[in-house]
Amino acid sequence: MRIASYGLLAAAVGSAAALPLESRQASGNGTIQCAPIPSPPPTWQQLPQQSSLPDPFLPLRYTTTDNAGGSSTFARDVMTGKGKNRVQTREEWYQCRQPEIVRMLQEYQYGYYPDHSQEKVEATRSGNTLNIAVTAGGKTGRFRATITLPSGASAAKPAPVVINIGGMQNQPYLGAGIAIAQFDYTSVAPDSNSKSGAFWSIYNGQDIGVLTAWAWGFHRTLDAINMTVPEIDSNRVGVTGCSRLGKAALAAGLFDSRITLTMPMSSGVQGLGPYRYYTMSGQGENLENSKSGAGWWSNSKLGTFVNHAENLPYDAHTIAAAIAPRALVIDQGTGDQFVNSKGTATVIYPAAKLVYDWLGAGDRIAISVRSGGHCDMSGFTSILPYVQKIFFGTPTTKDYNSLGTYGSPVTTAFPWGTAVPKAT
Repeated sequence: MRIASYGLLAAAVGSAAALPLESRQASGNGTIQCAPIPSPPPTWQQLPQQSSLPDPFLPLRYTTTDNAGGSSTFARDVMTGKGKNRVQTREEWYQCRQPEIVRMLQEYQYGYYPDHSQEKVEATRSGNTLNIAVTAGGKTGRFRATITLPSGASAAKPAPVVINIGGMQNQPYLGAGIAIAQFDYTSVAPDSNSKSGAFWSIYNGQDIGVLTAWAWGFHRTLDAINMTVPEIDSNRVGVTGCSRLGKAALAAGLFDSRITLTMPMSSGVQGLGPYRYYTMSGQGENLENSKSGAGWWSNSKLGTFVNHAENLPYDAHTIAAAIAPRALVIDQGTGDQFVNSKGTATVIYPAAKLVYDWLGAGDRIAISVRSGGHCDMSGFTSILPYVQKIFFGTPTTKDYNSLGTYGSPVTTAFPWGTAVPKAT
């Protein structure tokens, strides 16, 4: 029985209480001044309407309309990278802006991630089955995971692992020396508002989306692997799923710094599909129909932006950028009628890559635009060379920056892209 160690990005965000302008020690002799976090968090009425993707370098405090000061150009300046007090250095990004984004995403979309320091994780292994129990506040949730090891994996030569929900192409990965782990996401939290399963056994009553509950399942599965499976290398971990489960894999990568590679497949809105520009391809999945059809995926705050999605102070590129410099590979099918693959490829990916490039991590973000439909299993083989590059350092000649038949980025969607700060 052990309490698992954990690299939780969400832990730094705390509650939604007011924070003053904060001085943080820089790597040199000076200090970094972090922007104050608005309290209470601004409502949609207090945020400017932005038809293009919000500037990821602009702190939330300086996005709110009370900063307009009567300026008729305030909203345009915010959208075009001319907002005041933008992040200027990599240190400022990592110490101030990235934690603020993770906090902001919990406030407006995911719900606040549970405090893992208050959890006790127990795991036992029986063959390829892991039995996992998590206890917090006198309540316990239980679920199971399975593992499949590649030939030759041992404690002396541990293999990387991809944790998935909903299934994936196992054999190509096992043949490449990558272990596969899977847990039954429905036993963690059903895809419904029923509030049953392991997660809700502990956290029922909290305003948390099911995507966050599934992300928690990924993390507790990794805890169990680290406790009981020495044949797996805890420093080389991927997470994946498709469609709504791809949204969950993205959340898993966002909230846990132990995740080496995040692999969302055909994830759509509330994943890497844009809230803006949602009519570019597919059925037009947007905030309104996703919140109406599966309101439980996110917290209640996101629902207050229904019919006001352009007032959201972020979009999917912001989620992707917050994962940097850890690796992210996106899979999209051009024949996918359900998610906005073109919007993800031509709007979200290039906008997020600008941040990765600025951070000096441009080779840690990739996209695979393939033919085929929604959750086509060929997506897993399509991204495998990139997975091998991240896990093993294996060179690949495949261009994972190509947008395929979609052509070129829609640069008008991120006008702040011409005003990216100098990388320092």
